[in-house]
Amino acid sequence: MSVLFSLNQVSKAYGDDTLFCDLTVDFKAKEQLGLIGMNGSGKSTLLKLINGMTAPDEGELIVRQNDRFVYLAQEDTFDPEKSIETILYDSIKDQPIDDKERHRRVNQALGKGNFPDTQLRAKHLSGGWTKRLAITRALCMKPDLLLLDEPTNHLDITGILWLEKILKTALFSFIVVSHDRTFLENVCANIMEIGKYYEQGYFKIQGQYIQFEKEREKFLAAQLKKQSSLASKMRREDEWLHQGAKARSTKAKYRIDQAEHLRAQLSSLKDRNRQTAKVGLDFSGTGRQTRKLLQAHNLKKSFQDKELFSNLTFELGPGVCLGVVGENGSGKSTLLSVLKKTIEPDEGTVKWAENLRISIFDQNRTQLNPEMPLREALNPAGGDSVNYKDRSVHVVTWAKRFLFMPDQLDMPIKRLSGGEKARIILANLMLEPCDVLLLDEPTNDLDILSLEVLEQSIREFAGAVIIVSHDRYLMDRVCHKILYLDPNMDARFYKDFNQILASREASLEPAKTGSQKSEPKKKASKGKISFSYKDKYELEHIEEHILEAEAQVSALTQKIQDPDVIKDTSLMTDICSQLEKAESMVQALYTRWEILEDKKSDA
Repeated sequence: MSVLFSLNQVSKAYGDDTLFCDLTVDFKAKEQLGLIGMNGSGKSTLLKLINGMTAPDEGELIVRQNDRFVYLAQEDTFDPEKSIETILYDSIKDQPIDDKERHRRVNQALGKGNFPDTQLRAKHLSGGWTKRLAITRALCMKPDLLLLDEPTNHLDITGILWLEKILKTALFSFIVVSHDRTFLENVCANIMEIGKYYEQGYFKIQGQYIQFEKEREKFLAAQLKKQSSLASKMRREDEWLHQGAKARSTKAKYRIDQAEHLRAQLSSLKDRNRQTAKVGLDFSGTGRQTRKLLQAHNLKKSFQDKELFSNLTFELGPGVCLGVVGENGSGKSTLLSVLKKTIEPDEGTVKWAENLRISIFDQNRTQLNPEMPLREALNPAGGDSVNYKDRSVHVVTWAKRFLFMPDQLDMPIKRLSGGEKARIILANLMLEPCDVLLLDEPTNDLDILSLEVLEQSIREFAGAVIIVSHDRYLMDRVCHKILYLDPNMDARFYKDFNQILASREASLEPAKTGSQKSEPKKKASKGKISFSYKDKYELEHIEEHILEAEAQVSALTQKIQDPDVIKDTSLMTDICSQLEKAESMVQALYTRWEILEDKKSDA
């Protein structure tokens, strides 16, 4: 398979901060790669470097000619006065294609984006729809390689599932930076982590995220074991070096050189292993054993004549974690505000246990003063030490626990990254013992290592937890039940995300079946079934989608017969999984074609 680009001994630094050094890696055509790493490891910089937006300090980027690379930034800005349709036309105005092809591409992209009003101006779009427009614009440009930097930011669960569907059936290559582990598992065939704790600067496997977790754990454990082995060997060499001259052999010079080489190797290994330090989270409970910490009864809340939730009843006790998920605007943050009594419900009551102590993680991070130095933010009480679990901890030691360096302590908050700001709030929560934790989108901007520690801390917390998040991986591991808010159906409790998704699918099926069964009645009463312009356009172009899907099935079928694939059990399993999805897509397209033809003939 041909190589799209190669990085050859690439290094990049900003001031004294070296992001990566001597990075050498190839990226093949049709590869679908998940790129992960700790905050500040250089993931976004690497994407920009691949796209030619920044140059390496050393080394070279070799790119296959005539391929189109498209970069999707974390935050996209659009001309606020331009419509969705105009923005898409502008994105391809410089491409060497005729007006017919340009029109086809824009309408195809609009169909994928599912925009309710293509003439809506950018300034009227919510954060989720702005992100969807950015993704759709990137697709409209027909990339050979799409570089996606945290594409699930601002997307609700419906938006994330929409993006997953697009990437699962993509005929282009892509590299996606994300901390959403379920998303990575679902769309990426390969995973690569960049980090200074790897000798090559990265660790990459052919396999999905869960497999990557296992392989990384084995690799890092082996690296620690190697350090222990080298340390023992170094002690023996040091003992020999400190012996008198008579005890040394005639090969002393060689052995001294060998010992120095071993010392340097051990020092490098220790430095790499130190880089795997994790955030030290440990939420403090008050220790109270009250069985009912919080009781909500028949809660109802509406906003601007739109009912968010009603008849909502539940209670929480020590050691229980309740997850809250839903579409953007479904009332998740409103529910938290009702529970913490900052707003009143329209109906129902919230009862707290007497003298209940609540700690809150605010997704907007409004409690952080952007001008305040990090030192004060980490130690709100002032002084050189913080009081943690009735013991004094120096602010420098406290900062290191949350992966901050001493030279950052006088830096203003506004200069810190989103992940660093999140760690400050989590640090402050740890200083106040509480009975209930209310966590509103705490996973935003946290790297995967920090997410793993957050999971463990929530599981070990003695009090009750209510967490709002779209992170399916985390929620399935920490929540005893999940409340799903949907404006189209009653609020319900579920065991995990699989139950939520199954319920969503079931709720959609009757609607589809009902609409198809009602078509004859509609025809009998009105004499005509609506066959819209959108339907007409979809029917005109569905054949090319079928051809593309069948081409992918054919390509995957040939891959399975490749001797190298047959030998690699893991690769064979992955390709078979891709083939199954591709065949399902072909069948779905044919089914849709039949529906459209029926609508056309009955119209």
